[in-house]
Amino acid sequence: MSINGSAQIPLLDLPSQRSKPGIFLRATQAEKTSCSFVNNMGLPVHRWFRYSAGFSAAWVRQVLKEEYLRGKRTVIDPFVGSGTVLLEAEANGYTAIGVESHPFVSRIAKAKMLWRENPLHLAKVARSVLQKARTIRTDVSKYCALVQKCFSHEFLSKLDALRCTYESERTDDPVFELVWLAITSILRNCSHVGTAQWQYILPRKTKAKVLEPLEAFLNKIDLLCNDMTVQQSFCKGPRPNLYTTDIRNCPEIPENWADLLITSPPYANNYDYADATRLELSFWGEVESWGDLHNKIRKHLIVSCTQHAATLRAEWKQLIKDPLLGPITDEIDRACTLLNNEKHKHGGKKQYDAMIASYFHDLARTWHVLRKIMRRDSRVCFVIGDSAPYGVYVPVHEWLGKLALAAGFRSYSFEKIRDRNTKWKNRKHRVPLNEGRLWVQG
Repeated sequence: MSINGSAQIPLLDLPSQRSKPGIFLRATQAEKTSCSFVNNMGLPVHRWFRYSAGFSAAWVRQVLKEEYLRGKRTVIDPFVGSGTVLLEAEANGYTAIGVESHPFVSRIAKAKMLWRENPLHLAKVARSVLQKARTIRTDVSKYCALVQKCFSHEFLSKLDALRCTYESERTDDPVFELVWLAITSILRNCSHVGTAQWQYILPRKTKAKVLEPLEAFLNKIDLLCNDMTVQQSFCKGPRPNLYTTDIRNCPEIPENWADLLITSPPYANNYDYADATRLELSFWGEVESWGDLHNKIRKHLIVSCTQHAATLRAEWKQLIKDPLLGPITDEIDRACTLLNNEKHKHGGKKQYDAMIASYFHDLARTWHVLRKIMRRDSRVCFVIGDSAPYGVYVPVHEWLGKLALAAGFRSYSFEKIRDRNTKWKNRKHRVPLNEGRLWVQG
């Protein structure tokens, strides 16, 4: 197994555009990709798992470098996802803490944090797993219907051989988590079914290019080893701490600890973060049904989709009366009432009213926790987008800003990055939407 001697990837020096309190800023053309994960797929370690709900590592790096010059040294990400902020904090000399409530995604991020392990040792362990996987035969009938639909019998047998070998050989050695990540990250590439833009599996669609599992595993391990070598050549910052829990209930973080926060919380756009990893969860036997997604995954997350909110539909009228939502009570009451009326005009009758009420209630609680964690001179950045379910506009950045002030932060401003809803507006609604960065001063 080879480990290529790739050159170090230099830190980027990107143009700066800082938000000022009370001013609605418009980003430069060069910054308009900062909300996207796409460019991360060309960066060492970041590219180990394709997580569409991520954002730009290059932009995070830029902010960290600028804030470091202002004396910032501690950074927190309360919605870690696959670890973009933690990896960049580690590369730029910060002490970092992350929190991620999705247990499977948190495991992926923790595996990526293991880039300091010995790549030669990983190569040796992975080679042993691969050799044994080539010799065994397994029974794939144990897999649920979704997994059976997504792979040919031949390829599922090979993937199962990798899984079974990994599970039988696994020890406390950290490199086995990297072996787990390598198997997890090749599943989509070895499946003949399609994947939607936001990682939902499309069993009725097929794709032309499908990778053979054992070769894909070998290539992924080679990539990991190469990236570990590159990363270790220049990145020597302290190891981040990552907690698999809900930021609203995370007593491990001391008060007044952080002077910088960079994150991208869930958007209020009906994206089901649990369903996005359903194939991987199903392959590893962590879920077997749609109900499992809610009971084992979704219930831990911020409410941001109607599948989650459906269990809370009877509570939303009480939620908007909670004093936590006091700064936006009248506005959110009007919006949720409109959504309640509008849903009866649509066949799906989606519970957007409950989703919006629950979403802002969850994030209002989050702001109050963050106020205790963040220092008085701190700076907070939420990469966020607004929403218009059933065509009812919800000014997410404005309402989140008001909730931040109510929690005790000093000021907020919104920096627009790009327009949203330009591609699908003719199919769903014509309400113009924005995506950008909500800057909050401590």
